Amino acid sequence: MRETILQQKYERDALLGKTYQPRSLNLPVSDYLQSPLIKLITGPRRAGKSVCALLILQNVNFAYLNFDDAQLLHRFNEDEVMQSLQEVYPNFQYLLLDEIQNLSGWELWVNKLYRRGINLVVTGSNSKLLSSEMATSLTGRFLNIEILPFSLPEYLSYRNVSPETETPEQKGKLLSVVDDYLHNGGFAETILTPSIIKTYLSSVYDSVLLKDIVNRFKIRRVNDLSNVASYLLANFTNPVSYTNITQELGLSSKSTTQKFCGYLLQSYLFFFLPQYNNKLQLMQKSARKVYIVDNGLICAKAFQLSQNLGRLLENAVFMRLIQSGLNVEQNLFYYRSRNDKEIDFVLRSENRIKELVQVCYDFSSPSVQKRELSALVECAGELKCDRLTVVAWNDEQVIEKNGLVINVVPFYKWKVLSFK
Repeated sequence: MRETILQQKYERDALLGKTYQPRSLNLPVSDYLQSPLIKLITGPRRAGKSVCALLILQNVNFAYLNFDDAQLLHRFNEDEVMQSLQEVYPNFQYLLLDEIQNLSGWELWVNKLYRRGINLVVTGSNSKLLSSEMATSLTGRFLNIEILPFSLPEYLSYRNVSPETETPEQKGKLLSVVDDYLHNGGFAETILTPSIIKTYLSSVYDSVLLKDIVNRFKIRRVNDLSNVASYLLANFTNPVSYTNITQELGLSSKSTTQKFCGYLLQSYLFFFLPQYNNKLQLMQKSARKVYIVDNGLICAKAFQLSQNLGRLLENAVFMRLIQSGLNVEQNLFYYRSRNDKEIDFVLRSENRIKELVQVCYDFSSPSVQKRELSALVECAGELKCDRLTVVAWNDEQVIEKNGLVINVVPFYKWKVLSFK
């Protein structure tokens, strides 16, 4: 056992020697480390959960166990493991358990370590255990760290491009890189190898369906699940309802559709945004807008006759809100006015509407401006909100209308309102 753990230490040190893009965690790393709770790192496939764990722990004395190792699993014995860890990592402060779901009965062991006062960082792949189930097994004992594909600021940093430009050449390069992000998304392994994007992301998407969902839940009607996912992909940024999906796809029941959508949500493939309403019952009954975790999956899998730039930008803006720590149904919604005018995103905090965000790829047309500004003004009156924003592709201005100030900002300069 000691030799196995020693070999893993060499592997850990080699990984720590590499350079990684820092991730935005919405909380200082020191605060995470000081907490005695289990640090549970969750997120979609290939988003960088293990790398995130290494970045969090890189400046402290931590022990490492990788359970994606047949030698460790075959010879696993609790007492031998703990003794060997102390020999290989004397006086370690933290213990990183990577791919923990591969260990049979991992929940009992992890909870035992927690009760003994060992400070744990735990990652788990969705291939055998969905993140929501991991959280259930650690109820009341964990601090969740959600890792998603790169946000635009992380992507620009990785590409060594600044959102602040001084020359036309710099501006052109910036817009080119932002356009890459809009179409190809932020999965790290595709950024510097665009030739593999479609094949790689197609395999990620298929793995979520077949391994994370079909195998885990023993689904027999695989074609029905695939059709639901394809329907959602084709209708990203559009309102959908379980009834309409069931009828259009000819599925057996609405409950089956709801169950499949739940699986797709748990596996971080899709998100479902509710329509804001003061009455909870009406909000739960309304159609929900569907978004996908990364724009690259849209371009890799969706059947599109046009580029749908406006919808791609809206999906990217939604994910930026999620990446910034906002939660669907808690402080993030969409809204329709009494006259059926729509606002893309309603941001709420402490039972108050803090900001309305409208997304418009091309804001230069007078007719488009009239439509978008009219919706903002009308919904601002109904929701009693005076912080109004239009996120555009490359337009920046301040507009006054009906006594309200509306900020138009390019996507690459837009910053999410902090709720802290």
